Amino acid sequence: MTTTAPTTNGRVIALAHYAARALLEGVLTRHGATFEQNVTLRAVAVAGDSLARDRLVADVIGSLKTDESAVHDVIDGLTATKLLEQDPAQPSRLRLTEAGRELYDSAAAETAEISARLYAGIPAEDLAVAGRVLNLITARANAELAEA
Repeated sequence: MTTTAPTTNGRVIALAHYAARALLEGVLTRHGATFEQNVTLRAVAVAGDSLARDRLVADVIGSLKTDESAVHDVIDGLTATKLLEQDPAQPSRLRLTEAGRELYDSAAAETAEISARLYAGIPAEDLAVAGRVLNLITARANAELAEA
């Protein structure tokens, strides 16, 4: 008997996304954070010391495909809970507080362990092909969204 690989389509991609996201949200819930907050904290964390607020808003909108007011609400909430703060040297920029860095780093470490288990045993060449295909699909979807 031969087994055929499932066709990659929107449903297959969505099922993988939501299964992995449910695991991530379990981690975030234990830390008292939401998915949207984590995406926002990550954008600042990978930017380095600080990130211009307008750049942060654009990055999060690009990642979550949400509206600007929702992103401002997340940023305001993170600022109110002292996870983000204005950079004293450049008030138009935001940076992680110590508590924000701790939250992001601990959640990232936990999710890295989960990711390692999920990707274990998948050949590097298969991951490379999947990465290329998903990047192409993302680029095409983003182009269509830009035209809409």
